[in-house]
Amino acid sequence: NNKGGDDSNDEALEDDLEENRRLASTLKAKSAQELSRGLFTGDTDSEDEGTTMGNNNKKQSKKQQLMSKQKQSSSQPERYDEDGLDDFIEDDTGYGLEDDDDYGRSGGGLRGDKGAISEAQINEAEEIFGTDYLDFMDGGGEEEDEEGLDEDYDPNNVGGMMRKRRKSKFKEAGVGVALGVDSDEEIADDSTDEEDSEDDNDAADLFGDDDMEDDMGYKQRAEVLKLKREKKRLAREERRRQKRERVDAKRKAQLRRAFEPVQLVENFCTERDDAIRMADSPERYYDWLEAKKSVAATARKVLAISDDIDMEEEEEAMWIMSKIPAFSSEVATAVSNATAAAAASAGGENAMVPDTDDVMEKADRTIIESIVYALRYMRGEKLEPEFIKRYRMDIVTSPAVRDNLYRIMDEDSEWERMTEARTKIEGVLQSFREEEEEPAGGKGGPEVERAARLKEQSKVAEEKLNDTVEQERKVQEQLDELEKPKEKGGDDDDDDDDDLFGDDDEDDEAAKAAKEEKKQTLKNHLNTLNTLLSTQAEEVARLDTKFHEAEAAANAAAAASSQGNGNSESISEESMAKMCRDKLWHYGDFSQYASSMTEHRHIMDMKGYLNLIKEGNEAIKDKAAHIGGVSSSSKDKKKRSRRFDWDYYRTCVSEGLRGVCYKFVLPPFRVGIKLEETLTAAGGFSYDRVLPGDEDEDDIGDPRQWIAPVVEGPGPKEFADELIGKGELVMLSNPREGTDWDKTPEMNDPLRACRYVAAMELAQEPRIRRQLRAIYRSEAVITTRPTSKGMGAIDAFHEYYGLHLIRDKPLKEHFPPDDAELERRRAHLNADELKELDTELKKREANSCIQYLNLLKAERSGDITVQVHLPFVSTNIEDASTPWYKLPADKRGRDRQDVARFMEALERVYFPANGDTDEWNEERRKILRMALVNYLLPQFEAEARRDLKDASTRIGVEASAQNLNTMAMTGPYRPSHLLGESRFIVPTGELPIVGVCSSNDAKDGTFLAAVNEKGELSDHLAIPGGTSVTSDKMRERVITFLMQTRPAAIVVGSGGGVSSRATARKLGEVLTQATERWNNRLIQGQDEDDEDFEERMLAFSQMHPNHKDEDEDIDWKCNVDIVDDNVAQLFGRSVRGKKEFPDTAVNLKVAIATARWAKDPLSELAYTWSTASDAGVFGTEMLFLNVHPLQRLLPKPLLLREYERVLCNVVANVGVDLYGACKFDHIHGLLSFVPGLGPRKANNLKQSVARIGGAVSSRRSILAKRLLGPIVYNNSVAFLRVRAIDELQDHQIHPLDDSRCHPDVYQRNKWAVKIAVDALELGDSAAGDNDEYAISAIRDVMQNSQNEVERLYNETKKEWENVYGPTFVVDSWEPRTSVPTERWRDKVEELDLETFAEMIQQSGLGKWLSHLNMVKWEYRLPFQDPRKPMVPPTGETLFRLLTGETDATLCPGKEVTGKVMKNGDFGSQVKLEGDVPGFIPLRNLADDHVESAEDIVQVGTVVTALITQVKMEHMCVDLSLKKEDFKKKSSEWERPQSLPPLDDHFDRAAALTIDEEKDKERESRLDALRLTIGSSNLGDGETGADGQPVRRSGKVTRRACAHPAFRNAKHDEVDRELNEAGDAMVGEALIRPSNKSCDSLAIHWMVRPGCIKVIEVLEQDKDTDASIGNKLIIKKEVYGSIDELLGRYIAPMNDRVEEVLHHRKFLDKLEDEIDTKLETMKRAQPQGVFYFICWSESYPGYVSLRFIMSKTPRHHTIGVSPEGFAWGPKTYSSMDRLMNDFKKNPAGPGAKLQSNRPGGSSSSMSSRTTGTGVRTDDSNRQSRWGARSNAPPSRWGNSIPPPMPPPGPPPNFAPPPGQPPTFAPR
Repeated sequence: NNKGGDDSNDEALEDDLEENRRLASTLKAKSAQELSRGLFTGDTDSEDEGTTMGNNNKKQSKKQQLMSKQKQSSSQPERYDEDGLDDFIEDDTGYGLEDDDDYGRSGGGLRGDKGAISEAQINEAEEIFGTDYLDFMDGGGEEEDEEGLDEDYDPNNVGGMMRKRRKSKFKEAGVGVALGVDSDEEIADDSTDEEDSEDDNDAADLFGDDDMEDDMGYKQRAEVLKLKREKKRLAREERRRQKRERVDAKRKAQLRRAFEPVQLVENFCTERDDAIRMADSPERYYDWLEAKKSVAATARKVLAISDDIDMEEEEEAMWIMSKIPAFSSEVATAVSNATAAAAASAGGENAMVPDTDDVMEKADRTIIESIVYALRYMRGEKLEPEFIKRYRMDIVTSPAVRDNLYRIMDEDSEWERMTEARTKIEGVLQSFREEEEEPAGGKGGPEVERAARLKEQSKVAEEKLNDTVEQERKVQEQLDELEKPKEKGGDDDDDDDDDLFGDDDEDDEAAKAAKEEKKQTLKNHLNTLNTLLSTQAEEVARLDTKFHEAEAAANAAAAASSQGNGNSESISEESMAKMCRDKLWHYGDFSQYASSMTEHRHIMDMKGYLNLIKEGNEAIKDKAAHIGGVSSSSKDKKKRSRRFDWDYYRTCVSEGLRGVCYKFVLPPFRVGIKLEETLTAAGGFSYDRVLPGDEDEDDIGDPRQWIAPVVEGPGPKEFADELIGKGELVMLSNPREGTDWDKTPEMNDPLRACRYVAAMELAQEPRIRRQLRAIYRSEAVITTRPTSKGMGAIDAFHEYYGLHLIRDKPLKEHFPPDDAELERRRAHLNADELKELDTELKKREANSCIQYLNLLKAERSGDITVQVHLPFVSTNIEDASTPWYKLPADKRGRDRQDVARFMEALERVYFPANGDTDEWNEERRKILRMALVNYLLPQFEAEARRDLKDASTRIGVEASAQNLNTMAMTGPYRPSHLLGESRFIVPTGELPIVGVCSSNDAKDGTFLAAVNEKGELSDHLAIPGGTSVTSDKMRERVITFLMQTRPAAIVVGSGGGVSSRATARKLGEVLTQATERWNNRLIQGQDEDDEDFEERMLAFSQMHPNHKDEDEDIDWKCNVDIVDDNVAQLFGRSVRGKKEFPDTAVNLKVAIATARWAKDPLSELAYTWSTASDAGVFGTEMLFLNVHPLQRLLPKPLLLREYERVLCNVVANVGVDLYGACKFDHIHGLLSFVPGLGPRKANNLKQSVARIGGAVSSRRSILAKRLLGPIVYNNSVAFLRVRAIDELQDHQIHPLDDSRCHPDVYQRNKWAVKIAVDALELGDSAAGDNDEYAISAIRDVMQNSQNEVERLYNETKKEWENVYGPTFVVDSWEPRTSVPTERWRDKVEELDLETFAEMIQQSGLGKWLSHLNMVKWEYRLPFQDPRKPMVPPTGETLFRLLTGETDATLCPGKEVTGKVMKNGDFGSQVKLEGDVPGFIPLRNLADDHVESAEDIVQVGTVVTALITQVKMEHMCVDLSLKKEDFKKKSSEWERPQSLPPLDDHFDRAAALTIDEEKDKERESRLDALRLTIGSSNLGDGETGADGQPVRRSGKVTRRACAHPAFRNAKHDEVDRELNEAGDAMVGEALIRPSNKSCDSLAIHWMVRPGCIKVIEVLEQDKDTDASIGNKLIIKKEVYGSIDELLGRYIAPMNDRVEEVLHHRKFLDKLEDEIDTKLETMKRAQPQGVFYFICWSESYPGYVSLRFIMSKTPRHHTIGVSPEGFAWGPKTYSSMDRLMNDFKKNPAGPGAKLQSNRPGGSSSSMSSRTTGTGVRTDDSNRQSRWGARSNAPPSRWGNSIPPPMPPPGPPPNFAPPPGQPPTFAPR
């Protein structure tokens, strides 16, 4: 950064650098004495003194470095220290990384320079951010580097100089884009100028300068030096921190000014990206670990795997075990297997039955330990679930735990949330207790007692803290002792820390391992003690604070008591009496109950109850304070959320009604205890029960406290009158004048408010809610009813048929059975029966939950209503005149539900045991019914609906994830010529493939794209739209293209519909000719002479210059198939496609992606995930894939999280080629799903690999070159494949680097080598330390095992064919499952790996059996792809892909509309909507006999027919025009088997009744349709049946259209339908016949709720007046059908609306509100220009861009179109591009900014812009205000012309110039 330097400065710089080299050589001192002589040659101090001090400091230097590193690592646990990592790598690899190494020069591993990137990255960043990027980057340091390098030079700071030189070349290592700012290390380097003088002083202090007094002793001088250094260190750290903050603030400001936030997110340049990238922990753990930094999680101990399981861990594991059904299934299976094994061992007779409890206990213990160990791996060692699942099987032994690790993570977070809530509840109880101990006025005795108690607790806590400190000191001493270097062999300071790569020395491995294990144990113990210290210190501080507060309160109470304020005392006693604390809660009981709660809902019940009590108590205190004249300012006025529904409760309680109501009812907490024990305890409730904390010597309680009090004598009315007379009861309701008070006796009841208080507190009591909730779940049912809309729309062919008339379906069917029922059903079942039962239960639950999701969908659309309720009382609900599904809401309310079971259970515990009068029991019954009907039932219903939605969402997400897993586990396409070979012997490999995107649109052509072995585009061929592949000219071009590319397969995407099938057939014919030509190219034809043959060969060599001679003997084999191009179609229209192929046609991009999908579906799915949204969320593109039909109803975050987990699992199974993923963008997405990595770390790894040459030669070098941190490396390395490639020809590739074996078994430990050597019987000494010999042995064993796989396949195939003939299915043969163990004869099978694993375990190295078995199978099948090859779709799948139809949309009995295309001898061929082929046999053309089809229908006739059969195999639909078929009811047609069966609770009788009601309407509609079906091609100039000319009608014509979006309705009717549906119809469009003419339609598009835009559509090429035009035109754009219109016009418009809604500048406010906001912002910052976008209020569907430049807000109107956003004559593809142009010229496209002139408008205002963008003279145009002089002043001022009007409607409807557009008439 030498600004303005010249040649002389360069020479001076070279001289300075030469001097630096001399100084650097001087600094290479071997001792402190040499260093002193080199630096201080003129020092007058004695040599001896300097030597002494130098030696002393040398002894401490190593310790100081270790301590500083330890402090740094403890302060930043999430980041790994790169300097420390160098030492770690040097120890493990035997070589270090010097500053002048190749790696250091590459910028990938400079110490202290994390800011290095390559030139290629700078170029890439320049392409992303624009041409001004480098100027910005250089400008970032102008202020600091203006004086040039010469002034920065310091001979005493050579290291800083060199770092600055490196810094000037490289910036921001590891960040995707260089930001032109300083990193943390650079900031530290910049501060060296401030520290040089201090460093000199340090050096002087180090070698004994004159600063010290001569008479000071050694210890005194050392202490002084220590203090000075500590002071300087703190000062340096403070300066660095301040400078870092300043630079960071400057960097943020520069980034905000230079780049848009979206750009920073896309290129991983945000602060969060930096934090994730630099943390040495799995990227997917970042948010999970951040969430665990709460108080509850911080206090948790971090234990090692070897530590014992503590009570907290076991409690959590048991809780998690109860939440996941798979664990109970595993326990039941273990019991069943034990029973079966015992029976088998005893021969089946008199078998000894095993102890079931013992077996269950062992199985439970295994699961609990596995859960605990899995959580320890996740929290402590930060291992991802996919790694634990595969490489910790020996520790996490439960298969169910390994299969549910992600679920365990989720439940762990839920456990922490629950425990945190429980801790808060315990705190609330403690505060209640402390409040209860406060005096009611007196001498302050309780305060003194409380202070004494707190003092004692504080003392105990402090003693515990001291004990922990002492334990920490002892552990630290033991750890220091272990870490001391050896006394002998001082040169061996490295201590051979070679565990990672196995560079063993001569030390005893067992001793080293034991030492390392002990060190690790001590470290873990030390971490635990540190955490405990922090917790105990906080507890001591908290208790100390509480003690001082209690002491102050005691003193204040004593002072108040001495003054003798008797009035205050009486008020306090009265308030205490009103609170009734002993009636509402009991500390001992509630504390015990709270500690036993394990459900978050139960905790929330407790919280709600305590809050209610607190609200009442606060109301009593407030009133007492008001009466006593206490100032409100003296009270603690904490802000809290006020529940307005509790206002009446506060009023009642403040009047003392609690004490009144509990004179005749039992307190709620005692009711809860009685109810719980009555319903759950075996012996029922015992009246001798004693509450916790109230125990006495007899442990017998007073039974009277559990019995409701009885009022002796008077009845309720007399009792109330008596209390009113005493002033204890207040009437809270008074009659108003003119009201009939006597007609409402309830309002005149004085005990009404008392009942309200009792009912409120009873309904909130946690135990009561818990028990009644369980009853509600067992009794509640679900009922659905059709709405008025659904009554007319739902028939037997509707998607909601079967959902609209469900009556009284039990709610419990939607949830898993409870433990008691499950245990009862599992009793006496064997393992197979248990598996069947579990499958049946899962299927039932899944079907019910999916059904509820459909119910939610139907309810949102307004077709049905769903009600969760208790069964209705039969006498109330039955009404013979009104069907149940038409009952009004008032006849199916909660007051008509059957609550008999609830009342019975409550009355048993609420009523007095010895009875009471009917009047008093009726009062209690009113309380119970009020609590149930008014409070509990509504809450239970809401909870049930919420739980139903949550359960259904979980099942829906799981179903979607399972579908995605099926897609991801689809293997590469395997050509037909390889289908006869086993993929385990002849792998598919990387093949060239041609992808085809077929189009049936004349505008879009068909494209053939050839991709090479790596998936890159090599060539392509475009076939113009409307041109046949088999035409003469095009046939030759296709043949030439195929011969040049010679693909292994041609895959045709299914997106072209039925035309894709025709394209595939035609390509098959052309391919046959191409393969024949190629394979016979060397054969001279019979009619071809030598000259012609040589000429042909010459032309062939010129056409195929890359053809190799060695390929001449290989025949070219290829085939054509159709594949699903769902993912490919998304790529063609995605941001990824535009970025990779910016100037490529959409269909060509689809063809490329289709070929890539055939090559590797997993890579394409990962590529789809790789795009981030504006908010930085990855995978949002996958939400547009058709994974599950109900995915739109599921929460996007949950769906994406499950999708990510699925892809992680599949990628872990398949593995990732590191070279390919780092080199090719379309494969790079796989790296994001490798355990330990993520999008940011994968991107960083890609850049790091590029910096070191683009290839990695071994797994060892990944860590050696610091491409990954140790923790991330350990997680990911086993899933990264290092394969032999051309770039690594000079390197020896370790065969196990391309296997699933972790380096722990072949580098850190040589066990894989030992297995290979022992299998070959080479002896123990053969392996040694010779890597080449070990690799040779491994290759020999792998070859032997792979030969054995081939032998077993051939043998199995031969045996099968000998018995069953040539019917062997190749794909069904799996070596792992199809071959018994005893048939394996390879060398590794001869080894006893279990004994070997036991020997390793006995030596103290852990359990490794699963790893050894993995080594054996990797020798046989190294990284074998577990995916089965892609199977081309056939039958129903192919029919669905090509037509988009299913059994739900096309089924027998449904009416469809089609056009007759051809009449034949056997019937008529019909083309249905969507190009589905249909056929009407002669027998179905009419009820009578038909001789010829032309007698009934003619070609071109549009007919409405009924489907009789769907032949998916033949891609055809059979139709009928017979009147007999039309008369059949819809329910009489057979329901397809593939559709879900009708629910058992579906009311079929009601459905038949509704069908009968619709018959008359249906008959009349059919008669009306027949009047228009028979006519054809009637128009101007034609004649009708009477010979008279027929003219086209100008009126609205009803259309014969069965499209679901079409309505034969009026404008208002369509609008009403859209508005009534609400948010469910947002983005949808309905089409109706236009009122303007018979040749036009009107689209009603719902832009947003309440905003409907009407779009005019012109029709051309109509068959009849009643048909839809074959050409639909909007603004010169032609569409072929309604589906195409909705897909190509409305769908892109919805995408534009979504873009507007999610834009960072969008505000969902009114225009005036935004203008006000702009004015406010302008006043706050006058220099700024502010702008927002919102919806236009004047023009539906338009956007208003509102901004302010001076004082007046202005606006532009922006149109929305499928192509983008129209602003004036220009259309922008995105809102961001429009915003960029707006920033350049706020006046609008094409307008020039005029200089501000005082008075009048600019002269340029005399012209205007027409809709075509042409400027026209407008000086003489009459203003709409009259004369121009009288026109009002423009709101735009004098400099900027008015905004462009929005785009007008279609041609012939253009608006007048300068006026807003007019829309379709109504």
